[in-house]
Amino acid sequence: MSYTPNLKSKYTEVVVPHMQQKFGYQNVMEMPKLVKICLNQGVGDAVNDKKLIDAAVDEMTRISGQKAQATVSKKDISNFKLRSKMPIGARVTLRQNTMYEFLERLISIALPRVRDFQGLEVRGFDGRGNFTMGITEQIIFPEIDIDKTNRITGMDITFVTTAKTDEECLEMLRAFGLPFKK
Repeated sequence: MSYTPNLKSKYTEVVVPHMQQKFGYQNVMEMPKLVKICLNQGVGDAVNDKKLIDAAVDEMTRISGQKAQATVSKKDISNFKLRSKMPIGARVTLRQNTMYEFLERLISIALPRVRDFQGLEVRGFDGRGNFTMGITEQIIFPEIDIDKTNRITGMDITFVTTAKTDEECLEMLRAFGLPFKK
């Protein structure tokens, strides 16, 4: 017996018929799909303290359920005391079942824990059918222990889809259950 995440089965049972009715797709291959979710966290003070990178990688690993990797700078910037190949952040890319599990935890657990949450802004689309949102506090995820965190940092979450337009992507993410502002 194989395991299928709830949102993956919701895609085939709810999202696909909704999108076919809304946009009139004739072929299943025309349907936009969620390809990957990219989490990115920049740690600006990592230039002075190398332990912040290890903490960021550990937090991203716990949040995503997949091993995160440290990102390094590409060039020297003397004003920021930054040297080439110096670790400055953490990132992780989620695909397949891990992606759907993270999306379900984001929708049902993490976003309701945001203070004064009114919905996601629709201006996070890039014009090619991808959506990026920012989170100001990583402590909204239940995997993070507030007492053990030394800094409150944010992260960027990017939803990469095969949608051709922003309207298709918005409608697909709404059908998944992401709460956008009206």
